[in-house]
Amino acid sequence: MADEPKHIVSSFESDLKKLHDMIAMMGGLVERAVADGSSALLDHDPDLAARVIEHDPKINAEQHNVELFAVRLLALRQPVADDLRQVIQALKVVTDLERIGDLAANIAKRSIVINQVASSFSLSSLGQMATLVQQNLKSCIDSVGEANPQKAVAVWRADQAVDDLYNAIFRELITYMMEDARNITACTHLLFIAKNLERIGDHTTNIAELTYYAVTGESLPDFRPKGDNTAAYMPSNAG
Repeated sequence: MADEPKHIVSSFESDLKKLHDMIAMMGGLVERAVADGSSALLDHDPDLAARVIEHDPKINAEQHNVELFAVRLLALRQPVADDLRQVIQALKVVTDLERIGDLAANIAKRSIVINQVASSFSLSSLGQMATLVQQNLKSCIDSVGEANPQKAVAVWRADQAVDDLYNAIFRELITYMMEDARNITACTHLLFIAKNLERIGDHTTNIAELTYYAVTGESLPDFRPKGDNTAAYMPSNAG
């Protein structure tokens, strides 16, 4: 009987490791989707874009598996304190990862359209934004696996640079559309792609906040300066 608590603790730690491994697997799929979706745009590769779209259901399936396992842990183990935070973190993290997968698929879909539209616009700024988003996403997923609050804070702060790039791209594309109505179709799709990347940055930041709380038991400040100020460029009566 004296060994039973130790056995229970060891068994639960094994379950937590499995949960973290499942999140890491899903995170790897999401990283690949974002990287491939961005490459499909920048390299004008419709076949790669199609593969990103085709693989999105696999990310959804991994989310479902993690959620089932986490709920089972809650029901059977009834964790408290630090352990409870880790399980709740997992449930929330996979929701953000699934949304990132959806956004990567959206980028891939729009890249196919962009490839069909005659466009002479430079994609260098979008490429720079995509690279930064991918770097932050990788660091964020690493922070989850390592339970590293310092990495989580670094990702949380780095999102400002993503927002700054988004604002610059937004202004540039709006200018192109105002100069020549023939630019509207291509620029609209590029605007949506930029917004998808910005939203990936937001979900990455959410994961960083969840990780910090799960590890430390404390929340990052409620207010993080949000760099997206594109609303200032929209008409005052815009919906």
